[in-house]
Amino acid sequence: MTLSALGYAWYARRLRNRLDPALVPRHVGLIMDGNRRWARQMGMGNPSLGHRYGAEHTENVLTWCERAGVRNVTVFVCSTENLRRRDSDEVDFLMRVIEQVVADRLGRPTSRWRVQIAGMLDALPDSTARALKDAVEATRECATGARVTLAVGYGGRQEIVESLRDLLYERAAGGADLRRVAETLTENDIARHLYTDGLPDPELVIRTSGEQRLSNFLLWQSVRSELHFCDAYWPAFREVDFLRALRGFQRRRTRNP
Repeated sequence: MTLSALGYAWYARRLRNRLDPALVPRHVGLIMDGNRRWARQMGMGNPSLGHRYGAEHTENVLTWCERAGVRNVTVFVCSTENLRRRDSDEVDFLMRVIEQVVADRLGRPTSRWRVQIAGMLDALPDSTARALKDAVEATRECATGARVTLAVGYGGRQEIVESLRDLLYERAAGGADLRRVAETLTENDIARHLYTDGLPDPELVIRTSGEQRLSNFLLWQSVRSELHFCDAYWPAFREVDFLRALRGFQRRRTRNP
């Protein structure tokens, strides 16, 4: 191990040891941004290759989360806008990457993370939707209690619309009057139909690549989340960057409990 690597390992361990286990966020949202820009920076002829490196890097980040005591993670992989607006060749490449990484890494029966899905599977290619469903089934009996939600073909506004639609269908099936539904509607009624039902709301949302916006990610759930923006592109996002985000989160929570 080189001297610089030893110094990095020492600094990461120092950051990790200074975290307060009682203040580790129960749920962290990750917006994995900057894959294509990283690939261009690295001189790759095909910028879409950044998606492969980024998807594979997700496994490393989950290891850091586990090490820090984070038990619930939601990763923003692909938005509904990406599916509609990106070049079809790029979208096809990304879908193949998702299928491979989910099958070979995240969706194995031996995984330490239970896989859950947030997004419109009907908008995805059949092979991608099948790979995601298989990962959910393969990890259903995961005994660690850790859960990773993959947001693929996901949009926060659409999620809220779908939640309300499901709620109305449910009440209509029970013979409820629409006026009565409106009069008795609560936040919990809507939350119960979100993709993240059963999960705590994310206390921390991290976005890489220097962009400072949520981009339609967990709009309902992140209303009280702390936001952390990191300049590093997702494939270059390091454990020390992650630990600094946790450190900043804990400092703010200590200052404003």
